[in-house]
Amino acid sequence: GLEVTLLEAQRVPQWQADTPDLRVYAIAPDNVALLERLGVWPAIRARRAQPYRQMRVWDAAGGDALHFDADPLARRELGWIVENALLAEQLWQAAERAGVECRQPAKVVALQAGTEPARLQLDDGESLSARLVLAVDGANSALRTLAGIAVSAHDYAQRGLVAYVETEEPHQQTAWQRFLPTGPLAFLPTDDGHRCSIVWSLPDAEAERLTAIESPAFERELEQALAGRLGAVRLVSARASFPLRRQLAATQHQGRLLLLGDAAHAVHPLAGQGVNLGLRDVAALASSVQDARARGGDFASEHRLKRWARQRRSDNVLSAHAFEAINRLYSNDRLLPTLLRGHLLGLAGRISPLRNALWRHAAGT
Repeated sequence: GLEVTLLEAQRVPQWQADTPDLRVYAIAPDNVALLERLGVWPAIRARRAQPYRQMRVWDAAGGDALHFDADPLARRELGWIVENALLAEQLWQAAERAGVECRQPAKVVALQAGTEPARLQLDDGESLSARLVLAVDGANSALRTLAGIAVSAHDYAQRGLVAYVETEEPHQQTAWQRFLPTGPLAFLPTDDGHRCSIVWSLPDAEAERLTAIESPAFERELEQALAGRLGAVRLVSARASFPLRRQLAATQHQGRLLLLGDAAHAVHPLAGQGVNLGLRDVAALASSVQDARARGGDFASEHRLKRWARQRRSDNVLSAHAFEAINRLYSNDRLLPTLLRGHLLGLAGRISPLRNALWRHAAGT
């Protein structure tokens, strides 16, 4: 019922069934429900989406593992692994079907967000006006910059190395994560048997080295990093890496402008929550708009926008700093943290209410 224009600066990636996207997401149950409501989940699931039913997290320094299992939580699965290109393609097609005016490539070169309506100047000379402007243009958001919204940032001096591998032992529909002094390593299941997507957080120089070395040497180091838990490892894709940093916008609301997703918050990938936080921004805004329309109210009223921004920024800031604290605790070899941290995981795993509360928070339930 709203007139919506979507401006995309770059061509939307095309999903290739025979070439999996190196960038994958662990989609939490609340966001699977969001994708269901948007009508895109059946197509995503039919093409390639892999459920995971367990999570095992342990520390290289010792101690018991933290184990999550879908059965005691009365769930069919804990979440789903989905490729970025597949998700983007299906959402783009759904937007077009819904009557959204989709333009690509299109760039905003000037913004007036303090007026009613807001005004945008495009690089082709056209001007647009809107009651509400949503900046969902990534960590290097051009709209955020044009609005003059400050960010606080912390560079982890780490890179996330990603690739696909096949493992000797079956992954058992389990997401595996081992904390190492150099950073966490995750194996995420991407089929029903032996193929996994890896996300390995490493110091910058080490990430560059491991991206460049020959495949057999990389496979040996990767197998050792996971302590041989899944047996021999075979690389079945290219390798790539991306810089890791924590970045938080000073506000998610300024005038007629809202910041969502990475434009507002970039977090460490160790908990797989980056895309989930962004989709929760979307879900909360959609709920606010629907509530306003049902009540005959103004979906873009100042008090509604402020309330949405306050609630979402509180969750996003808390999550970003929590992930940073975990990374600092586990990604080092100092004596005291090393003595404590493995036992903390084991303790959380043995206390059922605490373990279940951790999962509910991650699942958005």
